[in-house]
Amino acid sequence: MKCLRFLTAVTLLVAAWRPALAADATFPPGLRVGLAPLVGLSSAKSFSGFESEDQSVKVLVTELPPDAYGEVSTAFKANPAGAAAITPATIETPARPAYYTVETAQHGAASVRRYSMIVSGGTFSGYVAVQVPENATKIYSDDAVRQMFASAVIRKEVPVAEQLGLMPFNLTELSKFKNVRTLAPGAALVLADGDETTGFEPAPFMVIGVLGVTPPQPDDRGRFAQQSATTIPGVRDARITMSEPIRIDGMPAYETRIDATSGKDNTSVTVVQWLRFGGPHMLRIIGSAPRDQWSAAFPRFRAVRDGIQPRG
Repeated sequence: MKCLRFLTAVTLLVAAWRPALAADATFPPGLRVGLAPLVGLSSAKSFSGFESEDQSVKVLVTELPPDAYGEVSTAFKANPAGAAAITPATIETPARPAYYTVETAQHGAASVRRYSMIVSGGTFSGYVAVQVPENATKIYSDDAVRQMFASAVIRKEVPVAEQLGLMPFNLTELSKFKNVRTLAPGAALVLADGDETTGFEPAPFMVIGVLGVTPPQPDDRGRFAQQSATTIPGVRDARITMSEPIRIDGMPAYETRIDATSGKDNTSVTVVQWLRFGGPHMLRIIGSAPRDQWSAAFPRFRAVRDGIQPRG
């Protein structure tokens, strides 16, 4: 039952939506899961998905790890009747069979109808969460939301230009990396020679993103850089081999290198982290390569780093 509540809990993060389906499925920018929003819904301004003009009806569209779909599937099969006020159901989509839940909840003082759907995208799980206020349920009914869920489709790739256009910086050099994948639209992306099927760790890859936190004082940058380098997700047994202040494109920065183990096959890797300071946000650039490929990978990492420019 935890997995069923997981579906509805994510709904609280954000939402979006529209009644009587539009003709074609729409993909929110940077995402591989799309659907035909109901009439009256348009692209949301502050999250990935759709919303009504008054922003009261919301449809959040996002991607979750691939295991999320399997966990929900197992939970549905173990308890097909659901529990409490949560109603579980299955639905066929052009992508794959999907699972969804429906419940009535409170949003502040208002009563709302909440819907959550998850569908497998193979290497990821597509997730859609809908919130409809009680006074809009005649238009955005259970049947209407079900029709929208049934229109869900998956695209294999997101055009590179679309992904890069969402980032708050210009990326002018890709260093011949074979795959570009958005981790969080407008916030982080991966450049990789591998893919999600084989795993990124056995080949060189980079993660580039913007962090909303910075060290409070310049003297804290070294400590901050070292702490963040040894807590990179997926990295184990990290050992710092170098950490020093540098400048990137005239801006203060910090370079930290570590030797570590990464991936399900316990690949021995060397990782470089660059933090570029300046302004309210901090640019974080991570490059990882198997240790025996490091000498060839590092110039590629540096070329990508030096090709990042402020947008506009």
